[in-house]
Amino acid sequence: MSRTRLNTILIALFLTVIFLWLAIPFAMAILWSLVDPDHAWSYPDLFPQKLSFGRWSEMWATTNLAGALANSYTLAPLVAVMAITLAMPTAFAFGRLDFRGKAIAQFISLLPLVLPGFVIALFFTSLLFKLGIYNKFLGIVVGHTVLFLPFAIRILSVSFSQVRQDLIDAARDLGAGPLSRFSVAYLPVLKPGILAALIIVFIQSIEEFALSFVLGSPDFTTVPTILYSYLGYNFIRPNAAVVSLILVVPNVLLMLIFERLLRSEGAVTVGGKG
Repeated sequence: MSRTRLNTILIALFLTVIFLWLAIPFAMAILWSLVDPDHAWSYPDLFPQKLSFGRWSEMWATTNLAGALANSYTLAPLVAVMAITLAMPTAFAFGRLDFRGKAIAQFISLLPLVLPGFVIALFFTSLLFKLGIYNKFLGIVVGHTVLFLPFAIRILSVSFSQVRQDLIDAARDLGAGPLSRFSVAYLPVLKPGILAALIIVFIQSIEEFALSFVLGSPDFTTVPTILYSYLGYNFIRPNAAVVSLILVVPNVLLMLIFERLLRSEGAVTVGGKG
């Protein structure tokens, strides 16, 4: 078999997998969200008998979807900015410094990623109460920041490690102060990592359920808590499809925007530390 034909087959298989994994579920979600409330979609019908936006208007009128959207899109930017800010010193240490126990410290910093979400949520709720933090919004912001801090640390550690030491030394020799050295030598290399960390933490915060549910219920709702309420005992597929699209589509658009921003920044090609 020729190399060209093999590449064609592999590309075709890849596109088939992408289609089965993404396109079909997304199309099904759209169809289910447009099922008319008065005309159920069931076997043996291949497509819904009637399409309408009745489910969308019903969800907007009968649930706290507007409040949940406001909560989710207020939480996520705060969490992303706090995570980036808090991750900077640790990422600098992991990316630029050599010290005893560095590998152990890096492993410990990733532990929140491997622990079950509900376990973290239950223990974190107890900790917040002992600290006297009863505000649900503040508690979820703190919880999400701690939960997704490892993503920011890991991404920024790689970015810090790619900063060239000779650029830092040259800026210092020319009399640049700490802030000037950071803006000249560090910031151009860190920008793609900062943007990537921001979008990842933002999306993780938007989609997080366990901690938001445990800390916020019953009166502080986010979009995932409404979605999971329709995926529980009273499974209502059309309503769940509406909420899932509201949750997914903005995130896809944000990822496309950030991807364009990353491309506009350009791939940093200064490898090594000098």
